[in-house]
Amino acid sequence: MRAAPAPDEIRRRNLAVLLRHVHRDGPLSRAVLAERMGLNRSTILALTTDLVAAGLVSEQLPGQTGRAGRPSLVVRPESERVYVLALDVSADRLVAGLVGLGGTVLGRAEAPRGDGAFDPEQVAGALTEMARGLMASVAPGAECVGVGVAFCGMVRESDAVVRYGPNIGWTDVPFGELLSERLDLGVRVAVGNNANLGALAERERGVAAGVPDLLYLHGDIGIGGGIIMGGNLLGGQGGYSGEVGHMIVNPGGRACACGSRGCLEAEAGELALIAAAGRTDPPGAAVVDAIVEAAAHGDVAARDALHQVGDWLGYGVANLVNIFNPAMVVFGGVLRGIYLASAAQVRSRLATDGLRAVRDGVRLRTSALAGDATLIGAAELAFTPLLDDPLSLRPSG
Repeated sequence: MRAAPAPDEIRRRNLAVLLRHVHRDGPLSRAVLAERMGLNRSTILALTTDLVAAGLVSEQLPGQTGRAGRPSLVVRPESERVYVLALDVSADRLVAGLVGLGGTVLGRAEAPRGDGAFDPEQVAGALTEMARGLMASVAPGAECVGVGVAFCGMVRESDAVVRYGPNIGWTDVPFGELLSERLDLGVRVAVGNNANLGALAERERGVAAGVPDLLYLHGDIGIGGGIIMGGNLLGGQGGYSGEVGHMIVNPGGRACACGSRGCLEAEAGELALIAAAGRTDPPGAAVVDAIVEAAAHGDVAARDALHQVGDWLGYGVANLVNIFNPAMVVFGGVLRGIYLASAAQVRSRLATDGLRAVRDGVRLRTSALAGDATLIGAAELAFTPLLDDPLSLRPSG
Protein backbone atom coordinates (compact mmCIF):
# COMPACT_ATOMS: atom_id res chain seq x y z
CA MET A 1 0.00 0.00 0.00
CA ARG A 2 1.31 3.41 -0.96
CA ALA A 3 1.99 5.71 1.98
CA ALA A 4 -0.14 8.82 2.31
CA PRO A 5 1.62 11.98 1.06
CA ALA A 6 3.37 14.01 3.71
CA PRO A 7 1.88 17.39 4.69
CA ASP A 8 4.76 19.23 3.02
CA GLU A 9 4.13 17.37 -0.25
CA ILE A 10 0.42 18.22 -0.09
CA ARG A 11 1.28 21.86 0.55
CA ARG A 12 3.62 22.01 -2.45
CA ARG A 13 1.03 20.40 -4.69
CA ASN A 14 -1.59 22.90 -3.60
CA LEU A 15 0.81 25.80 -4.13
CA ALA A 16 1.42 24.55 -7.67
CA VAL A 17 -2.30 24.20 -8.40
CA LEU A 18 -3.09 27.65 -7.05
CA LEU A 19 -0.28 29.33 -8.97
CA ARG A 20 -1.34 27.59 -12.19
CA HIS A 21 -4.88 28.91 -11.80
CA VAL A 22 -3.63 32.47 -11.38
CA HIS A 23 -1.03 32.11 -14.14
CA ARG A 24 -3.56 30.78 -16.64
CA ASP A 25 -6.64 32.83 -15.75
CA GLY A 26 -5.26 36.03 -14.24
CA PRO A 27 -6.49 37.72 -11.05
CA LEU A 28 -8.81 35.49 -9.01
CA SER A 29 -10.40 36.05 -5.63
CA ARG A 30 -9.56 33.84 -2.69
CA ALA A 31 -13.19 32.72 -2.69
CA VAL A 32 -13.00 31.57 -6.30
CA LEU A 33 -9.73 29.75 -5.65
CA ALA A 34 -11.21 28.02 -2.62
CA GLU A 35 -14.17 26.86 -4.69
CA ARG A 36 -12.02 25.65 -7.59
CA MET A 37 -9.57 23.78 -5.38
CA GLY A 38 -12.07 22.41 -2.90
CA LEU A 39 -10.19 23.94 0.04
CA ASN A 40 -11.32 26.09 2.94
CA ARG A 41 -10.48 29.77 3.07
CA SER A 42 -7.94 29.44 5.86
CA THR A 43 -5.93 26.98 3.73
CA ILE A 44 -6.14 29.35 0.74
CA LEU A 45 -4.94 32.17 3.00
CA ALA A 46 -1.91 30.10 4.06
CA LEU A 47 -1.09 29.21 0.45
CA THR A 48 -1.39 32.76 -0.85
CA THR A 49 0.73 33.99 2.05
CA ASP A 50 3.52 31.63 0.95
CA LEU A 51 3.26 32.77 -2.68
CA VAL A 52 3.26 36.44 -1.67
CA ALA A 53 6.38 35.85 0.41
CA ALA A 54 8.01 34.20 -2.59
CA GLY A 55 7.27 37.27 -4.70
CA LEU A 56 5.09 35.32 -7.14
CA VAL A 57 1.69 36.89 -6.44
CA SER A 58 0.21 39.93 -4.75
CA GLU A 59 -3.17 40.46 -3.08
CA GLN A 60 -5.44 43.44 -3.51
CA LEU A 61 -8.91 44.50 -2.54
CA PRO A 62 -11.42 43.99 -5.34
CA GLY A 63 -13.44 46.78 -6.91
CA GLN A 64 -17.04 47.42 -6.07
CA THR A 65 -18.84 44.09 -5.72
CA GLY A 66 -22.33 45.29 -4.73
CA ARG A 67 -22.40 42.59 -2.08
CA ALA A 68 -22.67 42.93 1.66
CA GLY A 69 -19.94 41.59 3.89
CA ARG A 70 -16.17 41.57 3.82
CA PRO A 71 -14.84 41.27 0.25
CA SER A 72 -12.50 38.43 -0.69
CA LEU A 73 -9.01 39.58 -1.61
CA VAL A 74 -7.96 39.16 -5.23
CA VAL A 75 -4.78 37.19 -5.97
CA ARG A 76 -2.78 38.57 -8.91
CA PRO A 77 0.32 37.19 -10.66
CA GLU A 78 3.41 39.38 -10.29
CA SER A 79 3.77 39.80 -14.06
CA GLU A 80 6.18 42.74 -13.91
CA ARG A 81 8.42 41.12 -11.32
CA VAL A 82 8.63 37.48 -12.43
CA TYR A 83 9.18 36.78 -16.12
CA VAL A 84 10.77 34.42 -18.61
CA LEU A 85 12.67 34.94 -21.83
CA ALA A 86 10.87 33.32 -24.77
CA LEU A 87 12.64 32.77 -28.09
CA ASP A 88 11.28 31.54 -31.42
CA VAL A 89 13.57 30.21 -34.15
CA SER A 90 11.70 29.87 -37.44
CA ALA A 91 13.12 29.20 -40.87
CA ASP A 92 12.42 32.79 -41.92
CA ARG A 93 12.63 34.87 -38.73
CA LEU A 94 13.88 35.13 -35.16
CA VAL A 95 11.67 36.41 -32.34
CA ALA A 96 12.48 37.25 -28.74
CA GLY A 97 9.99 38.17 -26.04
CA LEU A 98 9.75 38.80 -22.34
CA VAL A 99 6.64 37.17 -20.89
CA GLY A 100 5.52 37.83 -17.35
CA LEU A 101 3.88 35.38 -14.98
CA GLY A 102 0.26 35.28 -16.06
CA GLY A 103 1.14 35.31 -19.75
CA THR A 104 1.59 39.08 -20.15
CA VAL A 105 3.95 39.95 -23.02
CA LEU A 106 6.22 42.63 -21.55
CA GLY A 107 8.34 43.19 -24.65
CA ARG A 108 8.97 41.71 -28.08
CA ALA A 109 11.56 41.98 -30.85
CA GLU A 110 11.67 40.34 -34.27
CA ALA A 111 14.28 40.05 -37.01
CA PRO A 112 14.08 38.41 -40.44
CA ARG A 113 16.44 35.58 -41.28
CA GLY A 114 19.68 36.97 -42.68
CA ASP A 115 21.24 35.96 -45.96
CA GLY A 116 23.53 32.95 -46.17
CA ALA A 117 23.79 29.91 -43.93
CA PHE A 118 21.71 29.59 -40.77
CA ASP A 119 24.75 29.20 -38.55
CA PRO A 120 24.00 28.14 -34.94
CA GLU A 121 26.59 30.51 -33.47
CA GLN A 122 25.16 33.44 -35.44
CA VAL A 123 21.60 32.57 -34.48
CA ALA A 124 22.53 32.30 -30.80
CA GLY A 125 24.38 35.60 -31.03
CA ALA A 126 21.45 37.38 -32.69
CA LEU A 127 18.97 36.04 -30.13
CA THR A 128 21.26 37.05 -27.26
CA GLU A 129 21.54 40.59 -28.60
CA MET A 130 17.75 40.83 -28.97
CA ALA A 131 17.23 39.43 -25.46
CA ARG A 132 19.67 41.84 -23.83
CA GLY A 133 17.99 44.76 -25.55
CA LEU A 134 14.63 43.72 -24.14
CA MET A 135 15.93 42.93 -20.66
CA ALA A 136 17.52 46.37 -20.37
CA SER A 137 14.04 47.83 -19.96
CA VAL A 138 12.61 45.53 -17.27
CA ALA A 139 11.45 46.97 -13.96
CA PRO A 140 14.02 47.23 -11.13
CA GLY A 141 14.03 44.02 -9.10
CA ALA A 142 12.40 41.95 -11.85
CA GLU A 143 13.83 38.48 -12.25
CA CYS A 144 14.09 36.10 -15.18
CA VAL A 145 13.23 32.59 -13.97
CA GLY A 146 13.74 30.64 -17.18
CA VAL A 147 14.35 30.61 -20.92
CA GLY A 148 12.15 28.76 -23.41
CA VAL A 149 12.90 28.26 -27.08
CA ALA A 150 10.50 27.21 -29.83
CA PHE A 151 12.46 25.62 -32.68
CA CYS A 152 11.38 24.70 -36.21
CA GLY A 153 12.58 21.11 -36.20
CA MET A 154 13.05 17.93 -34.21
CA VAL A 155 14.27 18.58 -30.67
CA ARG A 156 15.45 16.21 -27.95
CA GLU A 157 14.03 18.08 -24.98
CA SER A 158 16.01 16.15 -22.36
CA ASP A 159 19.23 17.95 -23.31
CA ALA A 160 17.93 20.68 -25.65
CA VAL A 161 19.69 19.24 -28.70
CA VAL A 162 18.28 20.01 -32.14
CA ARG A 163 18.36 16.61 -33.81
CA TYR A 164 17.21 17.73 -37.24
CA GLY A 165 16.12 21.03 -38.76
CA PRO A 166 15.63 20.25 -42.47
CA ASN A 167 14.73 23.77 -43.52
CA ILE A 168 17.77 25.38 -41.91
CA GLY A 169 20.32 22.60 -42.31
CA TRP A 170 20.96 21.70 -38.66
CA THR A 171 21.74 18.20 -37.37
CA ASP A 172 22.55 17.34 -33.74
CA VAL A 173 23.19 20.93 -32.62
CA PRO A 174 23.41 21.41 -28.81
CA PHE A 175 21.44 24.62 -29.11
CA GLY A 176 20.29 24.84 -25.50
CA GLU A 177 23.87 24.63 -24.25
CA LEU A 178 25.03 27.17 -26.82
CA LEU A 179 22.31 29.64 -25.83
CA SER A 180 22.91 29.10 -22.14
CA GLU A 181 26.57 30.03 -22.57
CA ARG A 182 25.74 33.11 -24.64
CA LEU A 183 22.93 34.40 -22.43
CA ASP A 184 24.73 33.62 -19.14
CA LEU A 185 21.58 34.14 -17.06
CA GLY A 186 22.09 31.28 -14.64
CA VAL A 187 18.67 29.78 -15.43
CA ARG A 188 17.49 26.70 -17.30
CA VAL A 189 17.28 26.96 -21.11
CA ALA A 190 14.59 24.61 -22.43
CA VAL A 191 14.09 23.94 -26.15
CA GLY A 192 11.00 22.40 -27.74
CA ASN A 193 9.47 21.85 -31.16
CA ASN A 194 7.57 24.95 -32.26
CA ALA A 195 4.37 23.16 -33.34
CA ASN A 196 4.19 21.22 -30.06
CA LEU A 197 4.56 24.45 -28.12
CA GLY A 198 2.01 26.19 -30.33
CA ALA A 199 -0.47 23.42 -29.59
CA LEU A 200 0.06 23.81 -25.84
CA ALA A 201 -0.29 27.59 -26.09
CA GLU A 202 -3.57 27.37 -28.00
CA ARG A 203 -4.89 24.79 -25.53
CA GLU A 204 -3.93 26.99 -22.54
CA ARG A 205 -4.58 30.49 -23.83
CA GLY A 206 -5.99 30.37 -27.34
CA VAL A 207 -8.87 29.18 -29.47
CA ALA A 208 -8.61 25.60 -28.15
CA ALA A 209 -8.77 26.50 -24.45
CA GLY A 210 -10.01 23.46 -22.57
CA VAL A 211 -10.19 21.25 -25.70
CA PRO A 212 -8.65 17.85 -24.79
CA ASP A 213 -8.25 16.47 -28.34
CA LEU A 214 -6.78 18.80 -30.92
CA LEU A 215 -4.34 19.13 -33.79
CA TYR A 216 -2.32 22.32 -34.20
CA LEU A 217 -0.79 22.79 -37.65
CA HIS A 218 1.96 25.39 -37.81
CA GLY A 219 3.35 26.76 -41.05
CA ASP A 220 6.40 28.81 -41.89
CA ILE A 221 8.66 27.46 -44.63
CA GLY A 222 7.81 24.00 -43.32
CA ILE A 223 4.72 22.53 -41.68
CA GLY A 224 4.73 20.98 -38.23
CA GLY A 225 2.02 19.51 -36.08
CA GLY A 226 1.31 19.46 -32.38
CA ILE A 227 -1.05 16.64 -31.37
CA ILE A 228 -2.89 16.69 -28.05
CA MET A 229 -5.04 13.68 -27.22
CA GLY A 230 -6.86 13.23 -23.94
CA GLY A 231 -5.22 16.43 -22.72
CA ASN A 232 -1.70 15.09 -23.25
CA LEU A 233 0.82 16.06 -25.91
CA LEU A 234 1.83 13.04 -28.01
CA GLY A 235 5.60 12.76 -28.04
CA GLY A 236 6.37 9.30 -29.35
CA GLN A 237 9.28 6.99 -28.55
CA GLY A 238 11.93 9.65 -29.06
CA GLY A 239 9.72 12.69 -28.55
CA TYR A 240 9.63 13.51 -32.25
CA SER A 241 6.01 12.81 -33.20
CA GLY A 242 4.03 15.48 -35.02
CA GLU A 243 6.25 15.82 -38.09
CA VAL A 244 3.10 15.92 -40.21
CA GLY A 245 4.78 18.13 -42.80
CA HIS A 246 6.66 15.06 -44.01
CA MET A 247 3.54 12.99 -44.58
CA ILE A 248 3.47 12.09 -48.29
CA VAL A 249 0.34 13.46 -49.96
CA ASN A 250 1.55 13.52 -53.57
CA PRO A 251 3.99 10.68 -54.38
CA GLY A 252 6.62 11.91 -56.82
CA GLY A 253 5.55 15.53 -56.33
CA ARG A 254 7.57 18.60 -55.37
CA ALA A 255 10.98 18.03 -53.79
CA CYS A 256 11.11 18.53 -50.02
CA ALA A 257 14.06 19.68 -47.91
CA CYS A 258 13.93 16.34 -46.08
CA GLY A 259 14.93 14.50 -49.29
CA SER A 260 11.52 13.05 -50.12
CA ARG A 261 9.00 14.22 -52.71
CA GLY A 262 5.38 15.18 -52.33
CA CYS A 263 5.48 15.88 -48.58
CA LEU A 264 2.64 17.96 -47.19
CA GLU A 265 4.92 20.93 -46.58
CA ALA A 266 6.36 20.68 -50.09
CA GLU A 267 2.86 20.82 -51.61
CA ALA A 268 0.99 23.04 -49.15
CA GLY A 269 3.67 25.13 -47.46
CA GLU A 270 4.90 28.65 -47.93
CA LEU A 271 7.39 27.84 -50.69
CA ALA A 272 4.78 25.93 -52.67
CA LEU A 273 2.40 28.90 -52.48
CA ILE A 274 5.08 31.37 -53.58
CA ALA A 275 6.07 29.17 -56.54
CA ALA A 276 2.49 28.53 -57.61
CA ALA A 277 1.75 32.26 -57.52
CA GLY A 278 4.79 32.98 -59.72
CA ARG A 279 6.42 35.19 -57.10
CA THR A 280 10.13 35.73 -56.57
CA ASP A 281 9.82 37.38 -53.13
CA PRO A 282 11.89 35.95 -50.28
CA PRO A 283 9.88 33.62 -48.03
CA GLY A 284 8.12 35.00 -45.00
CA ALA A 285 4.74 36.00 -43.67
CA ALA A 286 4.80 39.22 -45.70
CA VAL A 287 4.76 37.45 -49.08
CA VAL A 288 2.01 35.06 -47.95
CA ASP A 289 -0.08 38.06 -46.84
CA ALA A 290 0.61 39.73 -50.18
CA ILE A 291 -0.58 36.68 -52.13
CA VAL A 292 -3.72 36.42 -50.03
CA GLU A 293 -4.45 40.12 -50.54
CA ALA A 294 -3.81 39.89 -54.28
CA ALA A 295 -6.23 36.97 -54.55
CA ALA A 296 -8.87 38.96 -52.67
CA HIS A 297 -8.46 41.73 -55.27
CA GLY A 298 -8.94 39.38 -58.21
CA ASP A 299 -5.38 38.33 -59.08
CA VAL A 300 -5.94 35.08 -60.98
CA ALA A 301 -2.47 33.63 -60.37
CA ALA A 302 -2.72 34.27 -56.63
CA ARG A 303 -6.23 32.84 -56.48
CA ASP A 304 -5.26 29.70 -58.38
CA ALA A 305 -2.17 29.24 -56.18
CA LEU A 306 -4.28 29.38 -53.02
CA HIS A 307 -6.78 26.96 -54.57
CA GLN A 308 -4.00 24.49 -55.40
CA VAL A 309 -2.25 24.76 -52.03
CA GLY A 310 -5.56 24.62 -50.18
CA ASP A 311 -6.45 21.39 -51.94
CA TRP A 312 -3.20 19.73 -50.84
CA LEU A 313 -3.67 21.10 -47.33
CA GLY A 314 -7.11 19.52 -47.35
CA TYR A 315 -5.59 16.12 -48.19
CA GLY A 316 -3.33 16.42 -45.16
CA VAL A 317 -6.14 17.53 -42.87
CA ALA A 318 -8.38 14.68 -44.04
CA ASN A 319 -5.63 12.13 -43.34
CA LEU A 320 -4.95 13.54 -39.88
CA VAL A 321 -8.62 13.78 -38.94
CA ASN A 322 -9.14 10.17 -40.01
CA ILE A 323 -6.19 9.03 -37.89
CA PHE A 324 -6.62 11.09 -34.72
CA ASN A 325 -10.33 11.98 -34.56
CA PRO A 326 -9.71 15.42 -33.02
CA ALA A 327 -12.37 17.80 -31.76
CA MET A 328 -10.54 20.72 -33.36
CA VAL A 329 -7.87 21.48 -35.95
CA VAL A 330 -6.10 24.82 -35.45
CA PHE A 331 -4.12 26.53 -38.23
CA GLY A 332 -1.23 28.69 -37.06
CA GLY A 333 1.76 30.55 -38.47
CA VAL A 334 1.37 31.32 -42.18
CA LEU A 335 -1.15 28.48 -42.42
CA ARG A 336 -3.55 30.80 -40.62
CA GLY A 337 -3.75 33.13 -43.63
CA ILE A 338 -3.54 30.30 -46.16
CA TYR A 339 -6.46 28.49 -44.54
CA LEU A 340 -8.62 31.61 -44.32
CA ALA A 341 -8.11 32.20 -48.04
CA SER A 342 -8.60 28.55 -49.07
CA ALA A 343 -11.08 27.26 -46.51
CA ALA A 344 -13.47 26.12 -49.24
CA GLN A 345 -10.85 23.80 -50.74
CA VAL A 346 -9.76 22.43 -47.36
CA ARG A 347 -13.33 21.77 -46.25
CA SER A 348 -14.27 20.25 -49.60
CA ARG A 349 -11.34 17.83 -49.46
CA LEU A 350 -12.17 16.93 -45.86
CA ALA A 351 -15.80 16.31 -46.85
CA THR A 352 -14.67 14.06 -49.71
CA ASP A 353 -11.86 12.13 -48.02
CA GLY A 354 -12.65 12.37 -44.33
CA LEU A 355 -14.56 9.51 -42.74
CA ARG A 356 -18.02 10.73 -41.86
CA ALA A 357 -17.93 9.50 -38.29
CA VAL A 358 -14.85 11.62 -37.52
CA ARG A 359 -15.28 14.60 -39.84
CA ASP A 360 -18.79 15.55 -38.68
CA GLY A 361 -17.73 16.69 -35.23
CA VAL A 362 -14.41 18.36 -36.02
CA ARG A 363 -14.06 22.14 -35.89
CA LEU A 364 -11.54 23.91 -38.14
CA ARG A 365 -10.24 27.09 -36.53
CA THR A 366 -7.42 29.62 -36.88
CA SER A 367 -4.99 30.45 -34.10
CA ALA A 368 -6.24 33.05 -31.63
CA LEU A 369 -2.62 33.83 -30.75
CA ALA A 370 -1.75 34.42 -34.42
CA GLY A 371 1.97 34.88 -35.02
CA ASP A 372 2.87 34.56 -31.34
CA ALA A 373 1.44 31.10 -30.60
CA THR A 374 4.86 29.44 -30.65
CA LEU A 375 6.44 32.28 -28.67
CA ILE A 376 3.77 31.99 -25.97
CA GLY A 377 4.31 28.22 -26.02
CA ALA A 378 8.04 28.77 -25.45
CA ALA A 379 7.21 30.96 -22.46
CA GLU A 380 4.97 28.25 -21.01
CA LEU A 381 7.83 25.76 -21.42
CA ALA A 382 10.14 28.11 -19.50
CA PHE A 383 7.58 28.59 -16.71
CA THR A 384 7.00 24.85 -16.23
CA PRO A 385 9.53 24.22 -13.39
CA LEU A 386 8.22 27.22 -11.44
CA LEU A 387 4.60 26.17 -11.92
CA ASP A 388 5.37 22.58 -10.92
CA ASP A 389 7.07 23.64 -7.68
CA PRO A 390 6.63 27.36 -6.96
CA LEU A 391 9.05 27.46 -4.04
CA SER A 392 11.86 25.66 -5.86
CA LEU A 393 12.71 28.75 -7.92
CA ARG A 394 11.98 31.38 -5.33
CA PRO A 395 12.93 34.72 -6.90
CA SER A 396 15.43 36.78 -5.01
CA GLY A 397 14.11 39.70 -3.07
